[in-house]
Amino acid sequence: MGPLGYILIAVGVVLIIALISNIKIVPQAKAYVIERLGGYHATWNTGVHFTVPIIDRVANKITLKENVVDFPPQPVITKDNVTMQIDTVVFFRILDPKLYTYGVESPMMAIENLTATTLRNIIGDLELDSTLTSRDVINSKITHVLDEATDPWGIKINRVELKNIMPPKEIQDSMEKQMKAERERREKILQAEGEKKSAILVAEGEKESAILRAEAEKESAILRADAAKEAMILEAEGEAEAILKVQEATAKGIAMINDVHPSDPVIKIKALEAFEKAADGKATKIIIPSEIQGMAGLVSGITESLK
Repeated sequence: MGPLGYILIAVGVVLIIALISNIKIVPQAKAYVIERLGGYHATWNTGVHFTVPIIDRVANKITLKENVVDFPPQPVITKDNVTMQIDTVVFFRILDPKLYTYGVESPMMAIENLTATTLRNIIGDLELDSTLTSRDVINSKITHVLDEATDPWGIKINRVELKNIMPPKEIQDSMEKQMKAERERREKILQAEGEKKSAILVAEGEKESAILRAEAEKESAILRADAAKEAMILEAEGEAEAILKVQEATAKGIAMINDVHPSDPVIKIKALEAFEKAADGKATKIIIPSEIQGMAGLVSGITESLK
């Protein structure tokens, strides 16, 4: 093989190496900005691409994923002249790699400075208390302003978050004392409310107990009255039944007497016996009808003659 053959082989190897070196593979979520002869040529997305040796070059490799940038604390002054330190976190995406590459020099520095100036303008219209309690409002305002300002740079600001708000040391001490006093006040209020509720529950319990005792005594009295009533009814029914039995016996006796037709002397003697039983040695004075008195004398006379 002559010198010409070696030269051809060398040229072939160089061409192969040049060809391989100019094969570009763009990964997922990436974009390449290509320049040709020093000017913008194209934006390559995911896939295999070829550059023309010498005249083409990759000017910038852009990530299309969401980026997070944590900026250092910035001094800001509130409306009531309180200086504090606030650091921010910016979430953004690159929508246009060409504008991002050629729109502004040092995009991250530009976003940081724009965030600082916007934050100072917004905080300058708020007092300290509003600044500490209006994070969402401040975040929304900064996001809106930055999103509009970065549109020419091909950047989309998704959101801006205030990471830390750091007032001066003396204000922090004052706030801690105020918070401590507020916690103590709330504790006393909660304790008083607890004692109040406890007293109410005790009173309600005593009230319920008194009501239950009164109801129990009422029911007991009703039961005793019902028992006494039943006893009196039973006693009255017993007396009525006894009277009825006596009357029935008397009626039967009268009926039997009427059946045998007793003579007047017999009736008078029976009446005398009834008076004797009635006296039973206890009565001191008994009034006897005149008819029975004559019969008594007759009986006494007969008794003496028999003796």
